Amino acid sequence: MTNIINDETIEYVGILAKLELSEEEKEQAKRDMGRMLDYIDKLSELDTSGVEPMSHVFSVQNVFREDVVTNGDMREEILKNAPGEKDGMFMVPPTFD
Repeated sequence: MTNIINDETIEYVGILAKLELSEEEKEQAKRDMGRMLDYIDKLSELDTSGVEPMSHVFSVQNVFREDVVTNGDMREEILKNAPGEKDGMFMVPPTFD
């Protein structure tokens, strides 16, 4: 494969990641990214026909419970703790910046 990681690519990635890289770090990043792309190309050579697509290695089940109200309407009880109340809502002193 032709290495598509060039100086412009490294410069662009550095800008996106807000990194200031030395020349040595840029060269190392170029080599690392090139190796990653080579590995991905190698993986694409594998025959995956007959392999079912999946989103997770293990089967995933929804573990959430049904959303059921268990404590009911306790508005009056809760509003007793408010410093003030108006139309069923807490009234608090205003705050300013």
